[in-house]
Amino acid sequence: MATELADGLWWFDLGNVNSFLADDDGDLTLIDAGTPFDSGDIARGVSEAGYSVDDIDRVLLTHYDFDHVGALARLPFEAPVFAGKADAPILSGSETPDWRNHKGALQRVVGSLVSAPESEIRSVEDGDEIGSFTAYSTPGHSPGHIAYISEPLGVAFLGDLVMESHGELKPSSWAMSYDTDDVRDSIVSLAERAPDFEVVGMGHGVPFVRDGSARLQELAERL
Repeated sequence: MATELADGLWWFDLGNVNSFLADDDGDLTLIDAGTPFDSGDIARGVSEAGYSVDDIDRVLLTHYDFDHVGALARLPFEAPVFAGKADAPILSGSETPDWRNHKGALQRVVGSLVSAPESEIRSVEDGDEIGSFTAYSTPGHSPGHIAYISEPLGVAFLGDLVMESHGELKPSSWAMSYDTDDVRDSIVSLAERAPDFEVVGMGHGVPFVRDGSARLQELAERL
């Protein structure tokens, strides 16, 4: 269940979506939280990594989607949850997705299955630093999509900006994105701005454990 990608980095394969755990210099960090039905698998993964759920110090959300925030309200911790500025109000329930956009309409349909977490929700903007992680605004899949990169840990968590398919990175598709032009621009911008990293964790597909920044650059050059 818990696969160690590198020292202090674990991958939880939840079936159709991924979640990750990082020991960031002693601050245990959960990255994304699966569907409402994945809380048990996440708890088991945390245990297999040698911790308990209440050891989690913070949660980094790449974006608001049913399959990335669903288990938050069902996990027994009080850690703050960090989310992109445009997605945080949707996570808290103070705003609703834009029904005029095809992806926003889909989020509204499945939103009834998602409960707002009781934990404090903290808004994240481009350039914010959270422990060793730097936040990179990467809109397109969702308006508030954030990639988190830790240079000391050598890892990038890219959410659904990209996916892995047959051993390659692919951009988020039209069907699952608010705006594919923004997806392309975000990938190109991130490839230009990001420091070097080895490990790439994405929302869907098998993570890469080496040559991460080179793979992102290759994708940007193909677009």
